[in-house]
Amino acid sequence: MCRLWYFAATVTRSSATYTSGVPAWPAIPRRGTRRFWSRLSLFAAALLLANGLVGERGLLESVRARRAFAAAGQDLARLRHDNQVLRDHARRLRSDPDTIEAVARGELGLVRRDEILVTVRDLRRTSR
Repeated sequence: MCRLWYFAATVTRSSATYTSGVPAWPAIPRRGTRRFWSRLSLFAAALLLANGLVGERGLLESVRARRAFAAAGQDLARLRHDNQVLRDHARRLRSDPDTIEAVARGELGLVRRDEILVTVRDLRRTSR
């Protein structure tokens, strides 16, 4: 059989009977120390929450990193597509006679042997 002892929290120190300077029941913790520890734990929890949100590895930083990762992935896909277009163009310049002829006519101004080059000038622009 277990005996339980109950001491009311409303008992004050002055009503306790002392024998040789020792109180008759356990000391009641002060409200001030409880309030201090509860406020300290609340402050620590607030600090941890703030660090979790805006800290070096917090929620906001991870969202920024995900956005940067997605943007880098899009840039990479665009660059790969551009590289494929350039490889295809280079292959056509090496082996396709029609592409070689178009570049020679457009960029170098070359003509075939049996063609005559006619240059047309705009008279309105040259008279000024």
